[in-house]
Amino acid sequence: SPPPASSPSPLWALPEELLLLICSYLDAQALGRLGQVCRRLRSFTGRDVLWRRIARGCLNSGFTQLGTDLAVGVPVKERVKVSQNWRHGRCQRQILLKWKHKQVAPFFSTFLMPWMELDGEYLYLSQAENIEAYRLCANSAGLQRHPQAIFSGHQEDVCRFVLVNSHVVSGGGDGNIVLHKIHGSYSVKFSAHEQEVNCVDFQGGLIVSGSRDRTAKVWSLSTGRVGQCLHTVQTEDRVWSIAISPLLSSFVTGTACCGHTSPLRIWDFESGQLLTCLGNDFHRGAGVLDVFYETPSLLLSCGYDTYIRYWDIRTSTRKCVQEWEEPHDSALYCIRSDGNHMIASGSSYYGVVRLWDKRQTRCLQSFHLSSPTSSPVYCLRFSTTQLYAALASALHVLDFTTP
Repeated sequence: SPPPASSPSPLWALPEELLLLICSYLDAQALGRLGQVCRRLRSFTGRDVLWRRIARGCLNSGFTQLGTDLAVGVPVKERVKVSQNWRHGRCQRQILLKWKHKQVAPFFSTFLMPWMELDGEYLYLSQAENIEAYRLCANSAGLQRHPQAIFSGHQEDVCRFVLVNSHVVSGGGDGNIVLHKIHGSYSVKFSAHEQEVNCVDFQGGLIVSGSRDRTAKVWSLSTGRVGQCLHTVQTEDRVWSIAISPLLSSFVTGTACCGHTSPLRIWDFESGQLLTCLGNDFHRGAGVLDVFYETPSLLLSCGYDTYIRYWDIRTSTRKCVQEWEEPHDSALYCIRSDGNHMIASGSSYYGVVRLWDKRQTRCLQSFHLSSPTSSPVYCLRFSTTQLYAALASALHVLDFTTP
Protein backbone atom coordinates (compact mmCIF):
# COMPACT_ATOMS: atom_id res chain seq x y z
CA SER A 1 0.00 0.00 0.00
CA PRO A 2 1.21 3.53 -0.68
CA PRO A 3 2.67 5.53 2.24
CA PRO A 4 0.22 7.90 3.92
CA ALA A 5 0.28 11.46 2.62
CA SER A 6 2.20 13.77 4.91
CA SER A 7 0.24 16.64 6.44
CA PRO A 8 1.29 20.12 5.35
CA SER A 9 3.68 21.97 7.65
CA PRO A 10 2.03 24.74 9.66
CA LEU A 11 2.84 28.33 8.81
CA TRP A 12 4.86 28.85 11.99
CA ALA A 13 7.15 25.98 10.99
CA LEU A 14 8.53 28.01 8.07
CA PRO A 15 12.01 29.51 8.33
CA GLU A 16 12.01 32.90 10.03
CA GLU A 17 13.21 34.67 6.87
CA LEU A 18 10.15 33.44 4.95
CA LEU A 19 7.82 34.39 7.79
CA LEU A 20 9.25 37.91 7.80
CA LEU A 21 8.76 38.16 4.04
CA ILE A 22 5.15 36.97 4.23
CA CYS A 23 4.32 39.31 7.08
CA SER A 24 5.82 42.27 5.26
CA TYR A 25 2.80 42.17 2.90
CA LEU A 26 0.25 42.37 5.74
CA ASP A 27 -1.47 45.49 7.05
CA ALA A 28 -2.00 46.19 10.74
CA GLN A 29 -5.35 44.38 10.94
CA ALA A 30 -4.09 41.23 9.21
CA LEU A 31 -0.92 41.22 11.29
CA GLY A 32 -2.98 41.47 14.46
CA ARG A 33 -5.22 38.58 13.41
CA LEU A 34 -2.24 36.41 12.56
CA GLY A 35 -0.97 36.98 16.08
CA GLN A 36 -4.13 35.37 17.45
CA VAL A 37 -3.37 31.98 15.87
CA CYS A 38 -0.97 30.70 18.50
CA ARG A 39 1.53 31.81 21.11
CA ARG A 40 4.51 31.52 18.77
CA LEU A 41 2.90 33.69 16.10
CA ARG A 42 1.69 36.12 18.75
CA SER A 43 5.27 36.60 19.89
CA PHE A 44 6.59 36.71 16.33
CA THR A 45 4.06 39.24 15.02
CA GLY A 46 4.77 41.57 17.93
CA ARG A 47 8.29 42.29 16.75
CA ASP A 48 9.22 45.90 16.08
CA VAL A 49 10.72 45.04 12.69
CA LEU A 50 7.27 44.01 11.39
CA TRP A 51 5.46 47.08 12.68
CA ARG A 52 8.05 49.70 11.75
CA ARG A 53 6.89 49.89 8.12
CA ILE A 54 3.28 50.35 9.23
CA ALA A 55 4.22 52.86 11.94
CA ARG A 56 6.02 55.14 9.49
CA GLY A 57 2.72 55.70 7.71
CA CYS A 58 0.84 56.45 10.95
CA LEU A 59 0.34 59.71 12.81
CA ASN A 60 2.70 60.48 15.68
CA SER A 61 4.14 56.97 16.02
CA GLY A 62 7.62 58.23 16.90
CA PHE A 63 9.24 57.98 13.46
CA THR A 64 10.49 60.92 11.41
CA GLN A 65 10.32 61.16 7.63
CA LEU A 66 13.86 59.79 7.46
CA GLY A 67 12.97 56.81 9.64
CA THR A 68 14.66 57.98 12.83
CA ASP A 69 13.01 56.47 15.90
CA LEU A 70 12.30 59.14 18.50
CA ALA A 71 10.67 56.79 21.01
CA VAL A 72 13.22 54.00 21.38
CA GLY A 73 12.18 51.48 24.02
CA VAL A 74 8.44 51.76 23.42
CA PRO A 75 7.07 48.76 21.45
CA VAL A 76 6.20 49.87 17.92
CA LYS A 77 3.03 47.79 17.87
CA GLU A 78 1.69 49.69 20.87
CA ARG A 79 2.53 53.00 19.22
CA VAL A 80 0.53 52.00 16.14
CA LYS A 81 -2.49 51.24 18.35
CA VAL A 82 -2.25 54.62 20.10
CA SER A 83 -1.79 56.32 16.74
CA GLN A 84 -5.33 55.31 15.81
CA ASN A 85 -6.59 57.24 18.84
CA TRP A 86 -4.79 60.35 17.60
CA ARG A 87 -6.31 59.96 14.16
CA HIS A 88 -9.85 59.53 15.47
CA GLY A 89 -9.57 62.06 18.31
CA ARG A 90 -10.11 59.49 21.06
CA CYS A 91 -8.65 60.80 24.31
CA GLN A 92 -9.29 61.79 27.91
CA ARG A 93 -8.98 65.43 28.93
CA GLN A 94 -7.71 66.75 32.20
CA ILE A 95 -6.59 70.04 33.75
CA LEU A 96 -3.22 69.50 35.43
CA LEU A 97 -2.43 72.95 36.81
CA LYS A 98 -4.25 76.23 37.33
CA TRP A 99 -2.70 79.60 38.03
CA LYS A 100 -4.07 82.97 39.06
CA HIS A 101 -4.11 86.13 36.99
CA LYS A 102 -1.19 88.45 37.58
CA GLN A 103 -2.18 91.62 39.44
CA VAL A 104 -0.32 94.59 37.92
CA ALA A 105 -2.35 97.44 39.45
CA PRO A 106 -5.46 97.90 41.61
CA PHE A 107 -8.52 96.53 39.83
CA PHE A 108 -6.37 95.45 36.86
CA SER A 109 -4.84 92.06 36.13
CA THR A 110 -3.28 90.36 33.17
CA PHE A 111 -3.14 86.79 31.94
CA LEU A 112 0.08 84.84 32.01
CA MET A 113 1.54 83.76 28.67
CA PRO A 114 3.13 80.42 29.60
CA TRP A 115 5.67 78.49 27.55
CA MET A 116 6.82 74.90 28.04
CA GLU A 117 9.16 72.12 26.95
CA LEU A 118 9.01 68.33 27.34
CA ASP A 119 12.14 66.39 28.23
CA GLY A 120 11.78 62.70 28.97
CA GLU A 121 10.29 62.41 32.45
CA TYR A 122 9.91 66.16 33.00
CA LEU A 123 7.75 69.01 31.80
CA TYR A 124 9.22 72.52 32.09
CA LEU A 125 6.69 75.34 32.38
CA SER A 126 7.19 79.09 32.65
CA GLN A 127 4.95 80.87 35.15
CA ALA A 128 5.54 84.61 35.52
CA GLU A 129 9.26 85.19 36.31
CA ASN A 130 10.14 81.52 36.91
CA ILE A 131 10.50 78.25 35.03
CA GLU A 132 9.36 75.19 36.97
CA ALA A 133 10.27 71.56 36.29
CA TYR A 134 7.54 69.03 37.03
CA ARG A 135 8.10 65.28 37.01
CA LEU A 136 5.60 63.36 34.89
CA CYS A 137 3.75 60.62 36.74
CA ALA A 138 4.67 57.13 35.63
CA ASN A 139 2.03 55.32 33.56
CA SER A 140 -0.31 58.32 33.51
CA ALA A 141 -0.74 61.76 32.02
CA GLY A 142 -0.45 63.57 35.35
CA LEU A 143 2.25 65.67 36.99
CA GLN A 144 3.66 65.46 40.47
CA ARG A 145 2.02 68.10 42.60
CA HIS A 146 5.09 70.21 43.38
CA PRO A 147 7.92 71.19 41.00
CA GLN A 148 11.21 69.35 41.34
CA ALA A 149 13.20 72.47 40.49
CA ILE A 150 12.60 76.19 39.96
CA PHE A 151 14.79 78.31 37.69
CA SER A 152 14.69 82.03 38.34
CA GLY A 153 16.63 85.14 37.38
CA HIS A 154 14.24 87.42 35.50
CA GLN A 155 12.64 90.52 37.02
CA GLU A 156 9.68 90.29 34.65
CA ASP A 157 7.77 87.44 32.98
CA VAL A 158 9.60 84.80 30.99
CA CYS A 159 8.54 85.25 27.37
CA ARG A 160 10.08 82.12 25.84
CA PHE A 161 12.67 79.53 26.74
CA VAL A 162 14.32 76.48 25.20
CA LEU A 163 15.73 73.31 26.71
CA VAL A 164 18.85 71.98 24.97
CA ASN A 165 21.65 69.69 26.19
CA SER A 166 20.72 69.97 29.88
CA HIS A 167 20.56 73.77 29.69
CA VAL A 168 17.57 76.10 30.01
CA VAL A 169 17.93 79.37 28.09
CA SER A 170 15.21 81.95 28.62
CA GLY A 171 14.34 85.45 27.41
CA GLY A 172 12.28 87.78 29.55
CA GLY A 173 10.28 90.94 29.57
CA ASP A 174 13.20 92.60 31.37
CA GLY A 175 15.33 92.37 28.20
CA ASN A 176 17.65 89.81 29.77
CA ILE A 177 18.74 86.32 28.75
CA VAL A 178 19.31 83.77 31.50
CA LEU A 179 21.06 80.41 31.09
CA HIS A 180 20.77 77.66 33.70
CA LYS A 181 22.49 74.29 33.84
CA ILE A 182 19.75 71.88 34.88
CA HIS A 183 21.90 69.54 36.97
CA GLY A 184 23.94 72.07 38.89
CA SER A 185 24.07 75.58 40.25
CA TYR A 186 25.73 77.16 37.20
CA SER A 187 23.80 80.07 35.72
CA VAL A 188 24.56 83.11 33.57
CA LYS A 189 22.51 86.27 33.15
CA PHE A 190 23.19 89.13 30.78
CA SER A 191 21.42 92.16 29.38
CA ALA A 192 20.46 91.38 25.80
CA HIS A 193 17.91 93.84 24.41
CA GLU A 194 16.46 97.25 25.14
CA GLN A 195 12.95 95.76 25.27
CA GLU A 196 11.48 92.34 26.02
CA VAL A 197 13.13 89.25 24.55
CA ASN A 198 10.20 87.65 22.75
CA CYS A 199 12.01 84.53 21.56
CA VAL A 200 15.26 82.58 21.94
CA ASP A 201 16.93 79.47 20.56
CA PHE A 202 20.11 77.68 21.55
CA GLN A 203 22.28 75.24 19.58
CA GLY A 204 25.97 74.46 19.23
CA GLY A 205 27.18 76.91 21.86
CA LEU A 206 25.32 79.85 20.31
CA ILE A 207 22.16 81.67 21.38
CA VAL A 208 19.94 83.66 19.04
CA SER A 209 17.36 86.07 20.41
CA GLY A 210 14.65 88.28 18.98
CA SER A 211 13.07 91.30 20.59
CA ARG A 212 10.39 93.90 20.43
CA ASP A 213 13.23 96.40 19.87
CA ARG A 214 13.36 95.25 16.21
CA THR A 215 16.64 93.40 16.42
CA ALA A 216 17.82 89.80 16.45
CA LYS A 217 21.15 89.00 18.06
CA VAL A 218 23.66 86.13 18.09
CA TRP A 219 25.43 85.43 21.39
CA SER A 220 28.50 83.35 22.20
CA LEU A 221 28.69 80.85 25.05
CA SER A 222 32.27 79.74 24.41
CA THR A 223 34.80 79.93 27.25
CA GLY A 224 35.92 83.48 27.87
CA ARG A 225 33.23 84.92 25.59
CA VAL A 226 30.04 84.02 27.46
CA GLY A 227 27.36 86.62 26.78
CA GLN A 228 29.34 88.37 24.06
CA CYS A 229 27.19 89.63 21.18
CA LEU A 230 28.59 88.36 17.86
CA HIS A 231 26.02 89.94 15.53
CA THR A 232 23.14 92.39 15.75
CA VAL A 233 20.61 92.05 12.95
CA GLN A 234 18.37 95.02 12.23
CA THR A 235 15.05 93.37 11.36
CA GLU A 236 13.15 96.69 11.11
CA ASP A 237 10.23 94.98 12.79
CA ARG A 238 9.36 93.31 16.08
CA VAL A 239 10.65 89.74 16.25
CA TRP A 240 8.06 87.25 17.51
CA SER A 241 9.74 83.92 16.73
CA ILE A 242 13.19 82.56 15.95
CA ALA A 243 14.78 79.18 15.22
CA ILE A 244 18.25 77.86 14.44
CA SER A 245 18.72 75.55 11.45
CA PRO A 246 19.76 71.98 12.40
CA LEU A 247 22.91 72.55 10.29
CA LEU A 248 23.88 75.43 12.63
CA SER A 249 24.71 77.57 9.61
CA SER A 250 21.73 79.95 9.68
CA PHE A 251 18.67 81.00 11.63
CA VAL A 252 15.18 82.17 10.71
CA THR A 253 13.25 85.07 12.20
CA GLY A 254 9.50 85.57 12.23
CA THR A 255 8.49 89.22 12.56
CA ALA A 256 5.34 91.29 12.99
CA CYS A 257 5.01 92.13 9.26
CA CYS A 258 4.22 95.80 9.88
CA GLY A 259 6.48 96.94 7.04
CA HIS A 260 6.92 95.93 3.42
CA THR A 261 9.37 93.03 3.87
CA SER A 262 8.65 89.36 4.34
CA PRO A 263 8.07 88.39 7.99
CA LEU A 264 10.11 85.22 7.41
CA ARG A 265 13.80 85.76 6.76
CA ILE A 266 16.85 83.52 6.97
CA TRP A 267 20.17 84.95 8.21
CA ASP A 268 23.74 83.66 8.03
CA PHE A 269 25.29 82.72 11.38
CA GLU A 270 28.85 83.52 10.32
CA SER A 271 28.26 87.02 8.98
CA GLY A 272 24.84 87.99 10.29
CA GLN A 273 23.82 88.89 6.74
CA LEU A 274 20.44 88.21 5.15
CA LEU A 275 20.43 85.02 3.06
CA THR A 276 16.87 84.91 1.77
CA CYS A 277 13.27 85.99 2.34
CA LEU A 278 10.51 83.38 2.39
CA GLY A 279 7.30 84.17 0.58
CA ASN A 280 6.09 87.16 -1.41
CA ASP A 281 2.35 87.34 -0.70
CA PHE A 282 2.09 88.17 3.00
CA HIS A 283 -0.47 90.79 3.99
CA ARG A 284 0.41 93.67 6.29
CA GLY A 285 0.05 92.52 9.90
CA ALA A 286 0.47 88.83 9.04
CA GLY A 287 3.10 88.36 11.75
CA VAL A 288 4.76 84.98 12.29
CA LEU A 289 4.24 83.84 15.89
CA ASP A 290 5.94 80.44 15.73
CA VAL A 291 8.41 78.72 13.43
CA PHE A 292 9.68 75.17 13.63
CA TYR A 293 12.43 73.32 11.72
CA GLU A 294 11.72 69.69 10.82
CA THR A 295 14.92 69.20 8.82
CA PRO A 296 17.62 71.60 7.57
CA SER A 297 15.49 72.31 4.50
CA LEU A 298 11.93 71.90 5.80
CA LEU A 299 10.25 74.29 8.20
CA LEU A 300 6.76 75.19 9.40
CA SER A 301 5.41 78.62 10.26
CA CYS A 302 2.16 80.07 11.59
CA GLY A 303 0.81 83.36 12.82
CA TYR A 304 -1.81 86.08 12.56
CA ASP A 305 -2.82 85.32 8.97
CA THR A 306 -4.47 82.03 10.16
CA TYR A 307 -2.33 79.76 7.96
CA ILE A 308 0.12 76.97 8.68
CA ARG A 309 2.76 77.07 5.96
CA TYR A 310 5.22 74.34 5.01
CA TRP A 311 8.43 75.55 3.39
CA ASP A 312 11.02 73.58 1.43
CA ILE A 313 13.94 75.93 0.80
CA ARG A 314 15.46 73.43 -1.66
CA THR A 315 12.65 74.00 -4.13
CA SER A 316 11.44 77.57 -3.65
CA THR A 317 11.77 80.49 -1.27
CA ARG A 318 9.00 82.49 -2.94
CA LYS A 319 6.13 80.13 -2.21
CA CYS A 320 5.49 77.47 0.40
CA VAL A 321 5.02 73.90 -0.82
CA GLN A 322 1.86 73.35 1.24
CA GLU A 323 -0.50 75.34 3.46
CA TRP A 324 -3.46 74.73 5.74
CA GLU A 325 -5.99 77.37 6.80
CA GLU A 326 -7.45 77.56 10.30
CA PRO A 327 -11.18 76.84 9.73
CA HIS A 328 -12.51 79.55 12.08
CA ASP A 329 -10.19 82.28 10.80
CA SER A 330 -8.31 82.50 14.10
CA ALA A 331 -4.69 83.50 14.54
CA LEU A 332 -2.39 80.55 15.20
CA TYR A 333 -0.14 81.04 18.21
CA CYS A 334 1.89 77.85 18.10
CA ILE A 335 2.61 74.73 16.06
CA ARG A 336 4.47 71.47 16.56
CA SER A 337 5.22 68.55 14.27
CA ASP A 338 5.97 64.87 14.84
CA GLY A 339 8.64 65.15 12.14
CA ASN A 340 6.54 63.04 9.81
CA HIS A 341 2.81 63.30 9.01
CA MET A 342 1.19 65.12 11.95
CA ILE A 343 1.00 68.79 12.89
CA ALA A 344 -0.64 70.18 16.03
CA SER A 345 -1.66 73.84 16.22
CA GLY A 346 -2.98 76.16 18.92
CA SER A 347 -5.51 78.89 18.07
CA SER A 348 -6.17 82.32 19.56
CA TYR A 349 -9.78 81.71 20.62
CA TYR A 350 -11.38 79.24 23.05
CA GLY A 351 -8.27 77.18 23.52
CA VAL A 352 -8.68 75.32 20.24
CA VAL A 353 -6.09 72.64 19.51
CA ARG A 354 -6.19 71.09 16.06
CA LEU A 355 -4.51 68.02 14.62
CA TRP A 356 -3.57 67.98 10.95
CA ASP A 357 -2.44 65.22 8.59
CA LYS A 358 -0.07 66.66 5.98
CA ARG A 359 -1.53 64.25 3.43
CA GLN A 360 -4.93 65.94 3.77
CA THR A 361 -6.08 69.51 3.17
CA ARG A 362 -8.63 69.76 5.97
CA CYS A 363 -8.23 69.67 9.73
CA LEU A 364 -8.25 66.12 11.09
CA GLN A 365 -9.45 66.71 14.69
CA SER A 366 -10.33 69.69 16.92
CA PHE A 367 -10.40 70.04 20.70
CA HIS A 368 -11.93 73.06 22.52
CA LEU A 369 -10.19 73.39 25.86
CA SER A 370 -11.35 76.74 27.30
CA SER A 371 -15.02 77.15 26.40
CA PRO A 372 -16.98 79.21 27.44
CA THR A 373 -14.10 81.50 28.47
CA SER A 374 -11.88 82.35 25.53
CA SER A 375 -8.11 81.90 25.78
CA PRO A 376 -5.34 81.39 23.26
CA VAL A 377 -3.22 78.25 23.27
CA TYR A 378 0.12 79.88 23.90
CA CYS A 379 2.19 76.71 23.67
CA LEU A 380 1.71 72.99 23.05
CA ARG A 381 3.99 69.97 23.21
CA PHE A 382 3.28 66.29 22.71
CA SER A 383 4.76 62.83 23.09
CA THR A 384 3.48 59.70 21.34
CA THR A 385 0.80 59.34 24.03
CA GLN A 386 -0.07 62.79 25.46
CA LEU A 387 -0.54 66.37 24.29
CA TYR A 388 -0.01 69.24 26.72
CA ALA A 389 -1.52 72.68 26.02
CA ALA A 390 -0.73 75.83 28.03
CA LEU A 391 -3.56 78.38 28.12
CA ALA A 392 -3.88 81.69 29.93
CA SER A 393 -4.99 80.20 33.24
CA ALA A 394 -4.39 76.46 33.10
CA LEU A 395 -2.33 73.57 31.76
CA HIS A 396 -4.41 70.96 29.94
CA VAL A 397 -3.50 67.44 28.88
CA LEU A 398 -5.06 65.16 26.27
CA ASP A 399 -4.27 61.51 27.02
CA PHE A 400 -4.57 59.30 23.94
CA THR A 401 -3.73 56.03 25.70
CA THR A 402 -7.08 55.68 27.46
CA PRO A 403 -9.95 56.89 25.24
